[in-house]
Amino acid sequence: MMNIGEASAASGVTSKMIRYYESIGLMPAAGRSGSGYRVYDSRAVHLLRFIRRSRDLGFALEDIRLLLGLWQDGERPSAAVKDIAVKHIGDLTRKIAELQAMKRSLQHLAEACHGDARPDCPILDDLGGLDDGGHEKSGEAEASPPSCHR
Repeated sequence: MMNIGEASAASGVTSKMIRYYESIGLMPAAGRSGSGYRVYDSRAVHLLRFIRRSRDLGFALEDIRLLLGLWQDGERPSAAVKDIAVKHIGDLTRKIAELQAMKRSLQHLAEACHGDARPDCPILDDLGGLDDGGHEKSGEAEASPPSCHR
């Protein structure tokens, strides 16, 4: 048996997150020592490692809950596990595409910026909804903040 700090060190999950996972029912509440401290066994640490690895792979908490249920079910169909993984791969693929698009946009803006002592700044203009001439883009900005051209 180990206390929460030892379980944290053994699993790589912070004490705060261990308490959180218990509070949302992702893992069972820890047993208590005679003095009221949480105590964990090797099975709980193994469960925490499963959760940590799932989080490292980017699974959402609800997907981890489903995966835990399947992991603990000796009669599980592997197809159910694969379905969750394949759905997550699709989510990751979409996120990667979004991040790549954001990178391209920011790269373009950074290349358009002179990076000198002048006040005009295409990066700030874009963030503020202004076009290259410092005018509000139609339908994109609600308020017109001061232009950095002034």
